[in-house]
Amino acid sequence: MSLQTHFIPSLIVFLLSFPSYYCFPGISEASGYDASAGRVYPWYPSTIQGRNFGSKIMSSKMGRSLAAVKTFNVNDYGAKGDGSDATEAFNNAWKAACSSSQGSVLVVPKNKNYLLKPITFEGPCKSSITVQIYGTLQASADRSAYSKDLTRWLVFENVQNLAVEGGGTINGNGKIWWENSCKVNDDLSCKDAPTALIFYNCKNLVVKNLKIQNAQKMHVSFEICVGVEVSGLTITAPADSPNTDGIHVTRTQNIQISSSVIGTGDDCISIVSGSQKVQATGITCGPGHGISIGSLGDGNSEAHVSDVTVNGATLTGTTNGVRIKTWQGGSGSASNIKFQNIEMHNVKNPIIIDQKYCDQDKPCKSQSRTVQVQNVLYQNIKGTSSSSEAIQIDCSEMFPCKGIVLQGIDLRVGGKAAKAECNNAKIIEKGNVSPSCT
Repeated sequence: MSLQTHFIPSLIVFLLSFPSYYCFPGISEASGYDASAGRVYPWYPSTIQGRNFGSKIMSSKMGRSLAAVKTFNVNDYGAKGDGSDATEAFNNAWKAACSSSQGSVLVVPKNKNYLLKPITFEGPCKSSITVQIYGTLQASADRSAYSKDLTRWLVFENVQNLAVEGGGTINGNGKIWWENSCKVNDDLSCKDAPTALIFYNCKNLVVKNLKIQNAQKMHVSFEICVGVEVSGLTITAPADSPNTDGIHVTRTQNIQISSSVIGTGDDCISIVSGSQKVQATGITCGPGHGISIGSLGDGNSEAHVSDVTVNGATLTGTTNGVRIKTWQGGSGSASNIKFQNIEMHNVKNPIIIDQKYCDQDKPCKSQSRTVQVQNVLYQNIKGTSSSSEAIQIDCSEMFPCKGIVLQGIDLRVGGKAAKAECNNAKIIEKGNVSPSCT
């Protein structure tokens, strides 16, 4: 009897304390359960900020079991998913999830289409939060709906420990904006257009497994963010859609972009001032304008970009390959940059540094000051160029490029050796380099 008296209560306590996600394997996608990974969201990768988020119990800062996640379904807040306006429902669902004292999951069900006007999902939130997008988010085509701010559609602002994922689609419905762009119609005055998805001042952020298409302007922008992991994105827009950068990085530190396919009407990835420790791996790019650092220094501004690595990319049919572009008159530096293990297929301007960049109707004024470009490595870059000059390095006379290393370069055009044009740059060539600057 004494054994039963002690054993049965102990068994009950053990069963009650055992994590629910082991006991109930039938939790559906709609509740935020990832059956393949065997965990309930939100979750965070082990590499961000050097913190271990992979355990069954989050770090003490997160302070709770993964099993304690609470789910908020946008349909429960009035969203119908039939293409009708769901902005208010999404706003209310976000407020509820963000104010939850336990980890929360905001669910956008699959096989549904939600029309959204401009909306900001604002923090700070009381706990970690995951947005599971299984269905489709579609932008309102009514341009007057953006009258308060022409530059934004979907914005996550001031949120920490955020994951946005799910395999669903974000559709910017950009055609009406492209048709009214001065870059398409010279008779129109130039006006701004919304970036489809903005992360502003976010920390410890995961964005993965999403299809983002037909943005009004840029597709995804990371602005003033720290500790970001981006993976598994498919970003698409027509090759002639204006200013539709795939991934834009500005004033952001410690960001990793991996295993993504990007084809748009502008840069596949653009990295601009204030960005540090940027890594991009496993990138498929094209159509588009390639992978760019810059432009930097426009309007005589000071710009700084450093510690950028692009390692492992395939570019096909793009108008540039890997590019650094700076305006005359600017100041600052672009330094410690590596472009490694890159395949080029029929790419115009595969390797280019342009310190006389000018993207305006009138010719740019010649100025002596510019952003200093230094310590740049081009390593193991091979393939074909659609232009006779596969390498164009055009640097400033007053501020020549320093520490430019070409190593293991093999770029050809029409089965023949391509050409290189290199001015005002201190270049070191290692191993086989074709075409050569020397």
